Amino acid sequence: MIQVVEAELNLLEEIAALFDAYRVWYRKPSDLEGSKLFLRERLVNKDSKIYLAMDDELGPVGFVQLYPSFSSTRLKRLWILNDLFIQASERGKGHSKALIDRAKKLCKETYAAGLLLETETNNVIGNQLYPAVGFELEKNNFYFWTNS
Repeated sequence: MIQVVEAELNLLEEIAALFDAYRVWYRKPSDLEGSKLFLRERLVNKDSKIYLAMDDELGPVGFVQLYPSFSSTRLKRLWILNDLFIQASERGKGHSKALIDRAKKLCKETYAAGLLLETETNNVIGNQLYPAVGFELEKNNFYFWTNS
């Protein structure tokens, strides 16, 4: 059975290991200590929502992290689904869909306009998953400025 719970500080070590694996998947160097610090700050400051996919025997096997934002044109809050990751051995078991369902529930609980996400064009799994769970592909230009 898939169980989704909100992340708490007592699971920081496990969450950080998943988060570090997620970053490595996106071609960033492993940084477990940096991941712990980053996630601790998010949890302590309550400036993101993190939900965990839990396995009775394995513990956390995946997570979703959402950041609050606002839509001026919709005059409402929205949530940015910034991170979604499932351990490779646990993929295809419904964990991603369960986490996305929990994110949708958060939107309803907070009267948000919806969820916004971005993924790479070559993310085959994600680009199949998101439309299958109700996301629509937007046709907007996406720009990013780097402060370096």
